[in-house]
Amino acid sequence: MKLFDISLANLKRRKAKASFILIGLLVGVTAVVAFMSLVDTLTRDINHKLEKYGANIMILPKTENLSLTYGGMAVGGISFEMREILQEDLGRIKDIENAANVAAVGPMVLGSIKVADRNVLLAGVDFQVAHILRPWWKIKGQSPDEDRVLLGAEASRILGLGQDDVLDANGRNLVVSGVLEPTGSQDDQIIFAPLKTAQRVLGKEGRISMAEVAALCAACPIDEMVAQISGVLPDAKVMAIRQVVKGRMETLGHFNKFAYGLSLLVMLVGCLVVLVTMMGSVRERTSEFGIFMAIGFRRRHVISMVLFEAAVISALAGVVGYFMGLGATKLTIPFFTESVDVGLAFDPVLALGVFVVAVILGLVSSAYPAVMAGNLDPNEALRSL
Repeated sequence: MKLFDISLANLKRRKAKASFILIGLLVGVTAVVAFMSLVDTLTRDINHKLEKYGANIMILPKTENLSLTYGGMAVGGISFEMREILQEDLGRIKDIENAANVAAVGPMVLGSIKVADRNVLLAGVDFQVAHILRPWWKIKGQSPDEDRVLLGAEASRILGLGQDDVLDANGRNLVVSGVLEPTGSQDDQIIFAPLKTAQRVLGKEGRISMAEVAALCAACPIDEMVAQISGVLPDAKVMAIRQVVKGRMETLGHFNKFAYGLSLLVMLVGCLVVLVTMMGSVRERTSEFGIFMAIGFRRRHVISMVLFEAAVISALAGVVGYFMGLGATKLTIPFFTESVDVGLAFDPVLALGVFVVAVILGLVSSAYPAVMAGNLDPNEALRSL
């Protein structure tokens, strides 16, 4: 009979001890896989949302303006110089080094108009790229074409206008083609029109008030793109909008560190369970090891038997623990994200990593009990019979 056959027979005979060791490692492996899979899944979810987030680079006119604002109250400002942005200048963005990362460029013109004795903000946008820059928009009706407008939800309510109604904007009749569903943002209070229509109404042909650039992707070098756009548009102020994204990524980073720390703690507890259980098992098998050594088994044979038993249990814990960890992640994902299309991906690197780590930890935890078994004195062991 081979040493490995003896070890397997012992595992079958001592199922309670083997199960206790298995559970100790299984809890640790499951926790590690669950934490790491959860962090990876949330990271992919955030990256996926970033690609649909809309504009993350703003292009504004440069101004020498001293704003008189204190405590959130705007008192006024003294404008020394305001440089207009020419719409044709936006074409230079196609020449930057990272032009391939630009998903859309949306020029916008802003101005105040009077509708039904009320001052309303009119925004001219390019509706061909609006679905990229504002993917959260839901329109009741149709997107406007020439001489048509889109009303924000609040603007529609306050002005008492709906689809197919006509409004007078600076002496020009515009037809309401649709109404935005409430967004919870300033968009609800604005009238939107095609860019050229708004430029004619406001008397700003060929000029824009600002531009939005959508370049959000997981690997887009936003800071470099801001510098490149600033280089081709020297008379504009270019800035990145990333505060919310940065905050979420920092929170995820802290959670990542916490997950690794907690995983390490759980694995150490699992190692202690294996160590204590293996030492108890060795003491119970003192007479058995004594017989083996009396019939010619050497010290290394006894050590190999103990370590092989630990390796078999650890390998099983690594395989089962990985899939249990994925199951635990699937159950906990709804508590961390509202996305319903987040899927778990099989990660062969993580699977192989936890398998190897589980086997190594099992062997390391069993090393001392194995050496203790190999150092038994056959005579002393046989006396315990």
